[in-house]
Amino acid sequence: MTVYIDIVLIENIFMNYIILFAVSIISKAEIRIARIFIASLIGGIYAIISYITDLEIYKTLVLKFLLSIAMVYTAFFPKTIKKCCKQLLIFYLTSFTFGGTAFALLYFINPKQILMQNGIYIGSYPIKVAVLGGIIGCVIITISFKIVKGKISSKNMYCKIKVKILEKEVESLAMIDTGNLLKEPITKTPVVVMELELLKEVIPESILEHLKEIINGNGDYIPQSFINKIRLIPFSSLGMPNGMLIGIKADEIIVNYDEEEYKHNNIIVGLYDKKLSKKGMYTSLIGISLIEGRKMYEHTRFVKV
Repeated sequence: MTVYIDIVLIENIFMNYIILFAVSIISKAEIRIARIFIASLIGGIYAIISYITDLEIYKTLVLKFLLSIAMVYTAFFPKTIKKCCKQLLIFYLTSFTFGGTAFALLYFINPKQILMQNGIYIGSYPIKVAVLGGIIGCVIITISFKIVKGKISSKNMYCKIKVKILEKEVESLAMIDTGNLLKEPITKTPVVVMELELLKEVIPESILEHLKEIINGNGDYIPQSFINKIRLIPFSSLGMPNGMLIGIKADEIIVNYDEEEYKHNNIIVGLYDKKLSKKGMYTSLIGISLIEGRKMYEHTRFVKV
């Protein structure tokens, strides 16, 4: 059987690219086409070298493991060991799923010419088998991760936040509320809801003790330094269809989630005069947009460290 090295290289690059692209989607890593292509090329070159050489070193698990790390690091450039291990695990799971799907298709198609050389399968099977295997594998692994994520999401629904107002700061454990779409009505600035008790060190007592008067339009209780920071936030909830919160414009809010730090300027802090959690598990509520790596609004400066 005639084997064309260039075809083998292209096929391996193509499959590696599909796998790494799926990993980026599942792990929510930033998709960089050039980096993924370079990582795919590294895997393709390894496949060619493994096929044409008889050196035992290319068959060892250690070298294959190092190759996997090199591909993941090149494609995604993880900043922490934990994130690298997570993406590496997803890479293996995705690869095994793709491989199993492709072999299942080959079993049903039953091609006449399949050759295995140094652990590399070469054959005259059509490239559409590999493509179809990749697509089916991607669907399977994506659905599986959604099911698993739904079961463990409760472990990842909390994060630590730090609020800075006029050179003072306060920390809180916040629950990530995917339904929290609360915004300041004029500028559409996101609102982080915090319990009143937490803010006694950063907000004057004259404001905290006269919330109703301020909501009704009495500005006598607002210190001069907070005049430009006060906002009125209308909200609707069960039992209170036309509620109103006092909001304070924070100088900076830092969110620490999954070993990543997200900094936001000009976020509004909504003052809540009751307990957010009956068991005291959290004292703030933030929206999912504050921990996603994307630009949210034109007026909000987003920095991911």
